[in-house]
Amino acid sequence: MAIHNRLNTTVPAEGATADPSFLGQAILSLVGKVSASKKLPSETPTEDARRAAKAAATKAALAAGALALPPGVLGWLTILPEMMGVWKIQRQMVADIAALYGKHATLTPEQVVYCLFQHTAAQGVRDLVVRVGQRTLVRRASPLLIRTITRRVGAKLAQRAAGKGLARWLPVLGALGMSAYAYADTAQVAATAIDLFEGVIEVDAVVVD
Repeated sequence: MAIHNRLNTTVPAEGATADPSFLGQAILSLVGKVSASKKLPSETPTEDARRAAKAAATKAALAAGALALPPGVLGWLTILPEMMGVWKIQRQMVADIAALYGKHATLTPEQVVYCLFQHTAAQGVRDLVVRVGQRTLVRRASPLLIRTITRRVGAKLAQRAAGKGLARWLPVLGALGMSAYAYADTAQVAATAIDLFEGVIEVDAVVVD
């Protein structure tokens, strides 16, 4: 049974403090579904994937910069919406890259969360993907394991959220910094996705607790 049918994906209220529990809940709301894609399998998937990555990174940078503009206490209220907005852009990008490699039909929520957070919280997603050369085994996770993973990732990303809060006290410079960070972060997600989808992927049929 697909994970999106087994998870409670309640989204945290906008403006909630970006502490580990809220971040974990926000991540949980993202991994419950795989985004659809209008992309078709490409004859030059890596080239087209890099093009899609650049477009997504630019979109993420603009979104993060705009939400980081409100100063001070008001700016704190935009931290979680900013992070959620960037993650949604990245989730769509991962789906598009999978489609360009002809692998959208076998794309799972586990692969999405791996692509989104492998570069920032590798320990948090270590139970999802096993790499052996060019071959990748993707494990199907139970709701309990997914919640454990989102708590791990949320705890790691809480440190980043604290830095975002400090940036709100320098609205213009902070917005520029958040914009640059979102661009680089999205580029990292794209690199992970390209590396994953250009290899051989096997999805484990057994759900792991």
